Amino acid sequence: MRTIAVLNQKGGVGKTTTVVNLAAALAMQGLKVVVIDLDPQSHLTIHLGVNAELDGNGTYNVLTKSADLSQALINVRGNLWLLGANIDLVGAESELVSVVGRETILREAVESMVESFDYLIIDCPPSLGLLTLNALAAVKEVLIPVQPHFLALQGFGKLLQTVSLVGRRINPELKITAILLCIFDGRVTLSAEVKADIEKFLESARATQSPWSEARIIPVHVRRNIKLAEAPSYGKTIFEYEPKCNGAIDYRHVADYVHNHMGAGSRDDEFLASIAEEIDELDSTLESVEEVIEAAHAAQTTAVEELVEVSASAEVAPTRLGPIGRSKRRIVSVVTPSARRLPARRPFAVTLRK
Repeated sequence: MRTIAVLNQKGGVGKTTTVVNLAAALAMQGLKVVVIDLDPQSHLTIHLGVNAELDGNGTYNVLTKSADLSQALINVRGNLWLLGANIDLVGAESELVSVVGRETILREAVESMVESFDYLIIDCPPSLGLLTLNALAAVKEVLIPVQPHFLALQGFGKLLQTVSLVGRRINPELKITAILLCIFDGRVTLSAEVKADIEKFLESARATQSPWSEARIIPVHVRRNIKLAEAPSYGKTIFEYEPKCNGAIDYRHVADYVHNHMGAGSRDDEFLASIAEEIDELDSTLESVEEVIEAAHAAQTTAVEELVEVSASAEVAPTRLGPIGRSKRRIVSVVTPSARRLPARRPFAVTLRK
């Protein structure tokens, strides 16, 4: 079983979105996947359509009450299981203060199901506390989602120090294997600059013994896509909500890379060659769409020019805007295609009270 912690102490960089959709894509390939929500905000639990208040105490019970992890799992999709979280997890750190070996509780719980699943993916909280230490002690790989902004890199060094410390004292097998650029916009110069800075840093560590000496930037970047932001409110993965959008395409390729190409002996050019045909097809589709848009703009410009010419040549007689005049005015209605019907949005997980 491959064990992966998705970690970044900065919030809003795409951790939960990556865990949900990476796990879903792997499960769609027939692999048995377990995801663990270690964030008291329970975003992973809610994203998968589970009521956090009723069924989100699994992680809390495993950490504080020695509950059997396999019995606490919830089967949320085909080949996909969840260990949910809720706000009770906030108190776990204080309850475990006096417990000996509190950093390895999750690792001991996970060891009982190593032979039963293909992947374990942990959604870490946006902090470097006890919950995150439990995640790092329980896995062998760390995947870091990064938003290509200047401020997103400020805590990057501290994060690496934490991983290095855990590797020396608790989990010698821990390695940072991949960096995933999320909310990526290739049209912005800053995105390319941040990517270049990370690549330069990783290359400088190749000959060292650091946990990130073999880390790579995943060659597929998750593009900025509103559908990825909409999907959680319906309790759906991106493949259920909008399977043909850019977000679904990107995470499908990320899952392919993680499962088949992420390793010391693999090369990124081989992976890019494997998806080249699909990329070419997408490029040709985009070109045809751009041609249609340009033709529509040209037709619109021509229509506007003709309308201006007709208006300029017409003689407009002054009229008295009395009740009769208003009643005889023509009302032109513009008929537009009906909007795409969306499924009902999920209600708030917590009832709002005065």
